[in-house]
Amino acid sequence: MVYYAGVDLGATNVRAIVAEADGTTIGVSRRSTPRGPTGIDVTEGVLRTLREACVDAGIDPERIAATGIGSIGPFDLAEGAVIDPANLPDSIDRIPLTGPIAKLIDSNDVYLHNDTTAGVIGERFHAVSNPDDMAYITISSGIGAGVCCDGTVMNGWDGNAGEVGHYVVDPQGRLTCGCGRDGHWEAYCSGNAIPDYARLLAEDDPTISTALPVEGPDFTAKDVFELAGEDELADYVIEQLAHWNAIGVTNVVHAFAPIVVSFGGAVALHNEDLVVDPIRERVSEMVMTNVPEIRVTDHGDDVVLEGALASALTEGTGDRRRLRG
Repeated sequence: MVYYAGVDLGATNVRAIVAEADGTTIGVSRRSTPRGPTGIDVTEGVLRTLREACVDAGIDPERIAATGIGSIGPFDLAEGAVIDPANLPDSIDRIPLTGPIAKLIDSNDVYLHNDTTAGVIGERFHAVSNPDDMAYITISSGIGAGVCCDGTVMNGWDGNAGEVGHYVVDPQGRLTCGCGRDGHWEAYCSGNAIPDYARLLAEDDPTISTALPVEGPDFTAKDVFELAGEDELADYVIEQLAHWNAIGVTNVVHAFAPIVVSFGGAVALHNEDLVVDPIRERVSEMVMTNVPEIRVTDHGDDVVLEGALASALTEGTGDRRRLRG
């Protein structure tokens, strides 16, 4: 019997899963992502996590036929490595992944994707209709998308397709994105950006009353959503977030014509009624083409890990017709 594995490398945690050919999970492991001092230390942490999942499954790593990886980026896809990850220490400039994992499992069938691309692979694989055209959008500390168009998962030549969080939604560019450019979707609606956006809106209209700790060092997006319906500024921020989110999603729909748009990420998952429902309502009035089904992932925080496993099972596609078992 052969087995398959998925790995989720995030800035905070590394997770691995081992499954039988039908997708039944038989082993899991989770560790904190090493903080360095070098990228090799992160690689070793990934390998250690995958080995532990194999121990949990009661198999040797060499019995794994293929492994999918959903990872933070950006990538050097030709080298199968993460380069200069933004959310890890500056001393980590390169994290080799595909080569070391291929050596561990004694197979060259290793598929590396950014985390949102792994997300769309997992969503496609588990969807009842297994659609050829869909997008997975994460709204979390950042914003990104994985896209499957005409049955092809769009990785991009360098593995960095799907950076929709850097769509320009505000040509006035009043807020600067973490990437250093102005007016990006992520600069307004990501979890990290929402506090700055709330401060900007408060400055724009000092007459808006609020109990939000906008001047406090610990002010977070969670504070905004917790006061929804009870605070004038919180409600105004949420309304404006819906405006920018709808523009971003409309751009995704017009660019890729998905039949389904699925949402994940902490901001969307924890605030579906305040984030996803308004997108659903507004996009239906803004799109000039087919209005997609807009939904929230059923897999919660496991969507990337499930997608990485689905990639291994289906040769990097999420297409159930290509199940290798």
